[in-house]
Amino acid sequence: MSLKIYSSLSKEKSEFIPLEEGKIAMYVCGITVYDYCHIGHARMLVAFDIIYRHLQYLGYQVRYVRNITDVDDKIFARANENGEDYKTLSERFIQFMHEDERALNIALPAQEPRATEFMAEIIALIKRLQEKDVAYQGKNGDVYFAIDKFKDYGKLSRRKPEELLVGARIEAEKAKQNPLDFVLWKMAKEGEAYWESPWGNGRPGWHIECSAMSTSCLGETLDIHGGGSDLMFPHHENEIAQSEAATGKQFANYWMHCGSVRVDKEKMSKSLGNFFTIRDVLKDYHPEVIRYFLSASHYRSPINYSVDNLNLAKKELDRFYQGLSSKEAAAAEASAQENEFQARFDTAMNDDFNTSQAIAVMFELLKKLNHADKNEIESLAAQLKHFGQRLGFLYLSSSEYFQGNSANEGIETSEIEALIAERIQARAEKNWKRSDEIRDDLLSKGIILEDADGLTTWKRK
Repeated sequence: MSLKIYSSLSKEKSEFIPLEEGKIAMYVCGITVYDYCHIGHARMLVAFDIIYRHLQYLGYQVRYVRNITDVDDKIFARANENGEDYKTLSERFIQFMHEDERALNIALPAQEPRATEFMAEIIALIKRLQEKDVAYQGKNGDVYFAIDKFKDYGKLSRRKPEELLVGARIEAEKAKQNPLDFVLWKMAKEGEAYWESPWGNGRPGWHIECSAMSTSCLGETLDIHGGGSDLMFPHHENEIAQSEAATGKQFANYWMHCGSVRVDKEKMSKSLGNFFTIRDVLKDYHPEVIRYFLSASHYRSPINYSVDNLNLAKKELDRFYQGLSSKEAAAAEASAQENEFQARFDTAMNDDFNTSQAIAVMFELLKKLNHADKNEIESLAAQLKHFGQRLGFLYLSSSEYFQGNSANEGIETSEIEALIAERIQARAEKNWKRSDEIRDDLLSKGIILEDADGLTTWKRK
């Protein structure tokens, strides 16, 4: 069964053929670390984590590199606002990013290069472009890439340079030979961090950082280059131009872009007041609910972030855990089973990582599990766990999931269990009034009690 991937470069889905049999070099544009990660970042992180997991499941040795942008105008501006060193700021938000990734069960990439660690490689790449006469130093001291010298400029986004010129901002100092030329090296501003270079003290442009890091870590041609759909132009377009101009080789064979996140059908934006960090959402929803919400749509599809859609994701994930609740022991060891469900799940994932179709297979499996006889329960429950874990959820027992179904738990577990013990005693004494009071009190605090077979269990709403 062959894997098919849609490439944003070819604009079609085709069989995936790696550069080297059994091995994959994959680079994904990561986070600019000046603030907390938002739900759009989570979309990218989860999408490529699922892709990474499936490639490994297929037996590939995946060299997954996801960079950290720790040199950027936004970082310097925020550090100046705070009156702190930019390194202190970026290091703090790198740690916060890693905390968010752990919460969402994001696997660490094989390498996480930082721009500040690759200055020598960045400078060497710019020098190489100058030597090939596709880069020049402007009158303002900045070094630019000359897009006129790269005949295939626009091949990823399918935008033509002459079309882009309409409304293009013309530099006041007219430092560029062409308004669309992009910066490779910026001269340092007063009070700003800088690095020494042949062109003067300064720092790299954003685009050249990724070209230098990706080729240094993975080689001059990548199997897969990925990122958010908003990066296709100009970031990825410029990466292609400068990388291929320098090497004369195709930069990446497959370009993958995940869909954007919209909030109540509007673009997520701080200015619109609809901007949500991962930490914001974790206050109200279990991490697996967020992971499921971001996994349930095909990675190329846009996602509409709303309370209604998050609540729907919670209800759907609840159904899986409820289906497993009486079969925990059977599902303890998740493993693949050779049957129709396994074949259909794999077919969906091999069709450009179609998680929405894969989850549809999981619901059909859940339906069969709920009506299974004793001979089938063990294998079906284990298989359901296996499918979920390939997508990054269903790692908990049902009691762990339901009893901690909100990051903001409110009432403590010890208090819940003490009240349940009091209620059991009240029922033993036939004090039905007190028993009902405790049930109603817990319900008002989001705790649901269930009595069955002489036992009382509980879960959070």
